Amino acid sequence: MPTSPDPKARTCLAIVLAAGEGTRMKSALPKVLHRVAGRPMLACVLSAVNGAAPAAVAVVVGPGRDDVAAAARAASPGAEIFVQTERRGTAHAVLAARDALARGYDDVLVAFADTPLVRPDTLRAMRTELVAGASVVVLGFEARDPTGYGRLLTEGDQLVGIREHKDATEAERAIRLSNAGLMALDGRTALATLDAIGNSNAQGEFYLTDAVTVARQRGGSARTVIVGEEEVMGVNDRVQLAAAEAAVQNRLREAAMRNGVTLIAPETVFLSPDTVFGRDVVVEPFVVFGPGVTIGDGVTIRSFSHFDSATVGDKAQIGPYSRLRPGANLEADVHVGNFVEIKAASIGQGAKINHLSYIGDSTVGARTNIGAGTITCNYDGFDKSRTNIGEDAFIGSNSSLVAPVTIGSGAYIGSGSVITDNVKDNALAVARGRQYEKEGWAEAFRESRKNRKKKQ
Repeated sequence: MPTSPDPKARTCLAIVLAAGEGTRMKSALPKVLHRVAGRPMLACVLSAVNGAAPAAVAVVVGPGRDDVAAAARAASPGAEIFVQTERRGTAHAVLAARDALARGYDDVLVAFADTPLVRPDTLRAMRTELVAGASVVVLGFEARDPTGYGRLLTEGDQLVGIREHKDATEAERAIRLSNAGLMALDGRTALATLDAIGNSNAQGEFYLTDAVTVARQRGGSARTVIVGEEEVMGVNDRVQLAAAEAAVQNRLREAAMRNGVTLIAPETVFLSPDTVFGRDVVVEPFVVFGPGVTIGDGVTIRSFSHFDSATVGDKAQIGPYSRLRPGANLEADVHVGNFVEIKAASIGQGAKINHLSYIGDSTVGARTNIGAGTITCNYDGFDKSRTNIGEDAFIGSNSSLVAPVTIGSGAYIGSGSVITDNVKDNALAVARGRQYEKEGWAEAFRESRKNRKKKQ
């Protein structure tokens, strides 16, 4: 297959290795499915890989790992799944995708599903080195403490070898330039290079790092791309998982603030990679944005609010202590106050739900006021039903709207009502026991109680 000096004109196969067990996680869940910023680590890596514009993606999983395969397809539709039936090293894992390698792509990228912080720009830089003529490109970093890492041995701009820590001389152990594991290979020679890697260890394993030596022995060259240590952090236990979460959150917070969002206490705000903010949004401390959230311009979000798959229109005011669940769709100028939960509901422009209310499976018209303590009773134990409230309606405090029910535009609902029937436009509906009063009853009651105690 002919090559091109332009990476965009070259074809690329990206192989993501996701076959590790991750026993140090002490979990029934496969390591690569543990989440960072709301996404499985595997999905984080596939997102970065897809940013490098591959023509095809292959994911290598362990035997019986249908859950990992499903997560891969969800994150990268069209990804081809290969199974590494035996665990015989990283080169052996890459060769599990032999059928894909044999199709002859210009570039081959190899990434690991437990390095969730790698950036698309880094993978593109590795491809650029292939364009420049390298046969193998290794991702490296300057380790604060290189103990345990393979050292990258260089001469000028050439990588001449990778020495494992246990095999390194004292002089080589002083080298801080370390192997991050990720690699790019010239697609024309990748399969031959991998096939030539021998099992030169007691365990009979085939190491991807030996691709450097093989390529150079065959007249090729090897180069490095250097990134910060944090970007190539591997996750092997829950302490490292927490560190990866912190790193991703710092990236997301910085990006939000540089794009015009005010985070008053950024270290207390948690974002998702797909969170979308308009301009001049203000977010108070201790707010969580789950996946699928879009916030319009000029929105104020007060402390301790939680969002998940929700949309908020321009100039809305949310919180404190508000929860917007999947399907919450708020138009402009909506006010949602403390201890209000909204789920699968459309809230019209200028509507107000300020206190202690639950609005689920509902439509609320523009400028409608929902009084404190109002709930939509949307579930009968078997099915969900909808509540439809028109524009300019007024729902009195502590009302229960039993779905399915429709409240007309301009209607008033008396406080404390339990509404089970539709209410016409501009009507008043009151559904509660009638108040009555017995004069002097309280005084007589207290006197009778006192007399009873005297007799005891």
